[in-house]
Amino acid sequence: MLLCGLLAVAVGATGLAVASQAGRQATPVTRSRQPALPPAGPQAAAPEQAAGARVAAPTRLVIPAIGVTTPLIRLGLTPAGSLQAPASATVAGWYTGSPRPGAIGSSVIGGHIDSRHGPAVFFRLRLLRPGNQIYVRRADGTIAVFRVYAVQQYPKARFPTGSVYGPAPGAQLRLITCGGTFDPATGHYLGNIVVYATMPGRAGRQRPR
Repeated sequence: MLLCGLLAVAVGATGLAVASQAGRQATPVTRSRQPALPPAGPQAAAPEQAAGARVAAPTRLVIPAIGVTTPLIRLGLTPAGSLQAPASATVAGWYTGSPRPGAIGSSVIGGHIDSRHGPAVFFRLRLLRPGNQIYVRRADGTIAVFRVYAVQQYPKARFPTGSVYGPAPGAQLRLITCGGTFDPATGHYLGNIVVYATMPGRAGRQRPR
């Protein structure tokens, strides 16, 4: 299966880039997906800036506004230094080189926008709006709740590594997929969609660049 999702981690301006390998443009949204229900469970408290407690690993992602309910797999690095892409278009993955969701810093979750078989898990990511909520279930049963504050589209050549991976006040979340203009000659998208979200607490949010 050729999927949208060559996720590359680099120490320069490349950052986390997502390139479509589906060979075609994503199918337009023609109908609304049934909203997902928020998961049941105790809501985790936002961490204090000085807290060093290790939070439980993420196991599931729920985004009610766009009908996403998916297990979270773990994404590491390939021998070439690239971030592994999820092997399936139907699941998203947490990059283990980033903080766990609900810990201080920017936690990164990536997913495909499409595959040769049709829309994938993050196909509707671009439709999120400030104020939408994102839920991450963790291995201890607690739910980390994040609120979207920005949705940005970037050309791959100007991917904002610092905004996505850099230090952040409080517990932050970044959801990433490919997007923008589709190039039929290469079968790749020319940009990336990044959703910025924060876990409400004392710390302020960063303004994405």
